[in-house]
Amino acid sequence: MTVLADQPGDPPAEPQAADRYARGGLRRPVRGRGRRSRAGRTMRGGAVAHAVLVLAVLVSAFPFYWTVVAASRSNADLAKVPPALLPGPNLARNFEAVVEEADIGRALVSSLIVSGSVTLGTVLCSTLAGFAFAKLRFRGRGALLAVTVGTMMIPPQLGVIPLFMLIAELQWVNQLQAVILPGLVSAFGVFFMRQYLVQSLPDELIEAARVDGASTARIFWSVVVPVARPGMAVLGLLTFMAAWNDFFWPVVALSSSEPTVQVALRQLGGGYVNDQSVIMAGTLLGTLPVLLVFGLLGRQIVGGIMQGAVKG
Repeated sequence: MTVLADQPGDPPAEPQAADRYARGGLRRPVRGRGRRSRAGRTMRGGAVAHAVLVLAVLVSAFPFYWTVVAASRSNADLAKVPPALLPGPNLARNFEAVVEEADIGRALVSSLIVSGSVTLGTVLCSTLAGFAFAKLRFRGRGALLAVTVGTMMIPPQLGVIPLFMLIAELQWVNQLQAVILPGLVSAFGVFFMRQYLVQSLPDELIEAARVDGASTARIFWSVVVPVARPGMAVLGLLTFMAAWNDFFWPVVALSSSEPTVQVALRQLGGGYVNDQSVIMAGTLLGTLPVLLVFGLLGRQIVGGIMQGAVKG
């Protein structure tokens, strides 16, 4: 093999890094041109960006902080102008009043059963249906998807009367299954998981699994579920919050003997003058499980956001 030496007048040979940039069609980074975002490097925000983020966090967290302050004060303290902005000593006493005026313990258990069952059912059914609409080929797929999405435009209040007639015929009135079963399937959840799997699940993974002899059920549990986990966490959190905060249908379907948290809160602060501190204490108790669920699913949600932000 003959090696040609550089001839006089030829341009100097560039380093190997420059050859890699030329072969890959990439532009060489130029120094001294100010701050630019480069692959593999973290962009640093300025003082203005940090100030805006801190302000946004404070504004978002202030309602919850005010709930804690109001729950730890008396009704007279809340009526003062200007109101107190620091927590007071009445938090334990207000919690006792909540337990005495409303069966909040039983209501918490009922809400956990309802919200947990609705969340598990919605996430499972929506992931199954979303996988079918996104990656399986069958007759009438487009029409079924259009009908499913179209049901989102129908106000849920229009179906209250026939739904109540149905649960009355089944003798489910004043029972938790009257609230659980109607919420096990969600058109929004099906559409959400379908869109997520279209973008996040490559067809090559499914084809490779079929070549290996995997059935559709095995593909769903071994391939689809691991990929869809961040989307399932987001859908689970949204569904849990919606089921936990639902007030209209539990009031219709359940009696005062089996209330959920939102129904039980209306029993607080009764009298000629509503005790707002007791109401806020009950609201604080009803908010804590939602924060706990967010803490459990927050890692999956952030992972899903980062996975969607990185392309390639």
